[in-house]
Amino acid sequence: MTTDDGYLRFFPYDEPYDHQREAMATIYEALDEGDDVLFEGACGTGKTLASLVPALEHARETGKTVVITTNVHQQMRQFVEDARAITQQERLRAVVFRGKGSMCHIDVDYEECQALRDTTRELVDVETDIAQLEDREGELLAAGQEGDSEAMEARNAVVEELRDLQEEMEELETERSTCDHYYRNLTVDTSDFYAWLYDDVRTPDDVYEYAGDRGMCGYELLKEGMEGVDLVVCNYHHLLDPTIREQFFRWIGRDPEDIIAVFDEAHNVESAARDHARRTLTENTLDQAIEELSGVEDARAENAANVLGTFRDALAETYEDSFGFGDREAVDEHWDDITIANDDRKDDLTLAFFRNYSGPGFHEEVDHALDLGRELDERYEEQFKEGELDTRKECQTLQAAGFLSDWLSESDATGQYPVVSVRRDESSGEVYGRAELYTCIPERVTRELFDDLHAAVLMSATLRPFDVTEDVVGLDDPVTMAYGDQFPEERRRTYAVSGPALFSSERDDPETQRTIARTLEDIIRFTPGNTLVFCPSYSEAERYHQMVAVSGTRYLDEPGKQARDLRSAFTDDDGAVLFTSLWGTLGEGVSYDGDDARTVVVLGVPYPHLDDRMEAVQDAYQTAFGETDHGKPVDGDDAGWRYAVEIPTVRKTRQAVGRVVRSPEDFGARILLDKRYTEAAEMEMHDYAVRGRFPPEERTEMVDIGPEKLKFALLNFYQDMDAYDGPPPKP
Repeated sequence: MTTDDGYLRFFPYDEPYDHQREAMATIYEALDEGDDVLFEGACGTGKTLASLVPALEHARETGKTVVITTNVHQQMRQFVEDARAITQQERLRAVVFRGKGSMCHIDVDYEECQALRDTTRELVDVETDIAQLEDREGELLAAGQEGDSEAMEARNAVVEELRDLQEEMEELETERSTCDHYYRNLTVDTSDFYAWLYDDVRTPDDVYEYAGDRGMCGYELLKEGMEGVDLVVCNYHHLLDPTIREQFFRWIGRDPEDIIAVFDEAHNVESAARDHARRTLTENTLDQAIEELSGVEDARAENAANVLGTFRDALAETYEDSFGFGDREAVDEHWDDITIANDDRKDDLTLAFFRNYSGPGFHEEVDHALDLGRELDERYEEQFKEGELDTRKECQTLQAAGFLSDWLSESDATGQYPVVSVRRDESSGEVYGRAELYTCIPERVTRELFDDLHAAVLMSATLRPFDVTEDVVGLDDPVTMAYGDQFPEERRRTYAVSGPALFSSERDDPETQRTIARTLEDIIRFTPGNTLVFCPSYSEAERYHQMVAVSGTRYLDEPGKQARDLRSAFTDDDGAVLFTSLWGTLGEGVSYDGDDARTVVVLGVPYPHLDDRMEAVQDAYQTAFGETDHGKPVDGDDAGWRYAVEIPTVRKTRQAVGRVVRSPEDFGARILLDKRYTEAAEMEMHDYAVRGRFPPEERTEMVDIGPEKLKFALLNFYQDMDAYDGPPPKP
């Protein structure tokens, strides 16, 4: 080991791969310069350790903390395993953090928990003061008994103060709400917990069980023990949600510039940031706010009720006016969007609000509502602390007024898309609405984060094209590197099958369906193990699940159903086939090792459903990225399509084909079943071909083949792998 690669002390295995060593050196140098990194690496690259090892070394040298984050549960478990391996070689303090909701023993929300915590701490402070005064009273009594008159006089004052504190303590114990678990955190010796916590890398479940057995709150113990740790493992929302992020960094005891963030599965940052940026307000919340205001004796209550009531009526009017014959009756328990945006004027909801509003001025009344809401919220918290309320009451006026203020100032801003949705309440059967501000460009959320951090490493198997990733998340001139498949090429095949182009307009064509079904039957029959079929949608998955006739078990993944048990049954089977949607939960972050899935099929080019939101995202991307800084077009009018639809779809496809061949000893076939993937399509149907959107080394491996010849290719490949237990199937 040289002085240049001292970070290898954090590498927990014998020797890194050559490419891994190269990646670690690049990342270490980038972190030393404070540069962000985009790191694409296929399965087997060792991305996690290649990112984590130099990050930990730089953090150790500079007094920083590494935060590694993902939105995939399986990856969270892998992080814990890697961190445990590192600690066996080089000691570090690591915390695996999860949200309060999954760690609370008494099941209260955040606001209520905060109020309980404050009151409990107040109780402990009073008890501490009483203990100190009792000691002082004893000292003064002893001195007074020896003839010190001043001591007796001072003792009388202490006794009076003690009496007041004891009354306060009795009130806290009997009339105000406290948390027994947090009380024990504050009153017992917690050194054993922290010795246990840092002796290894503990999961949130470990902490929950350990603390629960001792009647303590593991969540608060974790928060108290995070300051200055070397490594934190957490979910995306701890970094992507601005409010949570501020608290999170405070718990760690670090300023943002002292944080090195490592984002796993970073191709998901775009959609996750967009989800965290969306703001909503339901008709029910507006009704509750208006009812809340009716019981408030304050001059501002009438103004607040007027402006919120007008918005509530405008919301109802907007969705009612959108209904055609039978539409209201068709509304179910799922949120359905109603188009309200207009190209040449404000959205329909805002226009309805303007038409219906009457009063001194809606901006003035919104300000009154916000001020009153803040005061009510503070009042509710104090009432809960004082024991006047059994639970910490949420201020609906504050929520509604805050949203309305944002709506009026941002609903027509660039990159903000106003939406109204409706659903039916399952219990009452009533239809009600929701207003939403949908953020189209996640860079507006993530740029501030990346600007504030010391540096970030974004890693994924599918980050290219890097220029798109840089633009959509707001990175300036990051260091980029990419490593392709590291496993033996002869143990995998990627076939681009010149079958029907599964355009949405042709999916119902009987001949197209028969060709696809026959091709799928060939694939399944000549696969020595399980076959995984990714379709453009759940409805297409159901179609071919019904049409395909094979001897093995056919499994169907359905929307809204738990996929874990389905996956377990499928991988325990042999010669089975699983049909699912590419946009479901089984397309990434899930490994299918060995016979779990020998062949993976992507059927069609599975573009997402192009609804109004997706069109709004396309328009926003076209506006933001359709021209360079020099005014030259980038892909002409296609930049919005490329950024919003095509690149995410290709990334999802690449993630799907990466579900098989997960180790050097593994082998398998990856099949792209649609002629738009073929090389010939680049010439014959250039506007629709997608092969060119794959990285060069992946395009090189694609073998163009006709559907009628695919079975022979599979037979030859799997025979070369000696994969058939008995005689191979006959073509």
